[in-house]
Amino acid sequence: MTHKLFMLVMLVVAMASLSVMPTHAHHSFAATYFEDKVSKIEGNLVQFLFRNPHSFVHVEAPDESGQMQRWAVEWGAGLQLGQQGVTRETLKPNDHVIIEGNPGRNAADHRLRMRSIFRPADGWKWSGTFQ
Repeated sequence: MTHKLFMLVMLVVAMASLSVMPTHAHHSFAATYFEDKVSKIEGNLVQFLFRNPHSFVHVEAPDESGQMQRWAVEWGAGLQLGQQGVTRETLKPNDHVIIEGNPGRNAADHRLRMRSIFRPADGWKWSGTFQ
């Protein structure tokens, strides 16, 4: 009986240790964005959400037909951006920016995945990719 009790305790300990291990699951960007295409928008920043797991830049810019749209541009995590010198103070509402990114699979969503951002007023630029 002690052998069975020992095995049960070991099983519970093993399962408990597995349940507290961090997971690194992540959604596929390919499901949301065309990774083989690049689009460019130019407009004024409306909002910068510096957060985890992904930061977002919202920009008022024209679409392909010239109609003004609010674009949601998905960026890296706050921690990743911070390591590259980007802070929550880097971008402000009304900053004029030029963004290149992978377009969303649903054009009506007006989404991009950030590849680069440029602020002409002072020449600030960020360029890179995240996993």
